[in-house]
Amino acid sequence: MHGVFDIIGPIMIGPSSSHTAGAVRLGLMARKVLGEPVTRAGIMLSGSFAQTYRGHGTDKALIAGVLGMKPDDERIRDSLSIAKEQGLEFAFQKADIPGAHPNTAELHLTGLHQNIAVVRGASVGGGNILITKINDYYVELAGRYPAVVTIQRDQPGVIMNITSILGMGGLNIAFMHVARKNRGEEAMTILELDEEPLPSVIEAIKGVDGIQQAFSIPAIG
Repeated sequence: MHGVFDIIGPIMIGPSSSHTAGAVRLGLMARKVLGEPVTRAGIMLSGSFAQTYRGHGTDKALIAGVLGMKPDDERIRDSLSIAKEQGLEFAFQKADIPGAHPNTAELHLTGLHQNIAVVRGASVGGGNILITKINDYYVELAGRYPAVVTIQRDQPGVIMNITSILGMGGLNIAFMHVARKNRGEEAMTILELDEEPLPSVIEAIKGVDGIQQAFSIPAIG
């Protein structure tokens, strides 16, 4: 069942919901995964994105999102020059990503404090996106809900302790996805919530035995 947003698309700067609004959201989601201002962005484009990104303004849209802009921001058209003024280094590269959606981008971001994030996602229509990879993990994340992301040892009890902390914080889990490299090694858990967690909740999760990293990703709307 489609909602009104899916049918008419988002309020945005044109020309295309898939190539502009969706691309802005991809850049914005990658920035939120990184969790800090971006200083370098290497962006791989696949499929239709690779063929038409300049003509449809996808390059401007992706950089706008990386800068923190939203799809209705009038500065999107000038995002490349704004990025240069702010000292953001960026480059685009065409790539063949087997099995990827036609409107796919993979963003390799370096932050102000030298943190690194690799985020792959697709603009799937109507301004909607689907994040399919974060660093080495294959995921499914649409950005409509605030999320808690953890990287942990793949061992019994870790997820139970995480969900207990969320429950004590009055947070309801809407969706949960777990990915791991190999049994008993490292795993990533993504919990999409009805409300954004307080920093104290994230700090409590960081204290769970087996947790290597924990952070929150606000909804991108």
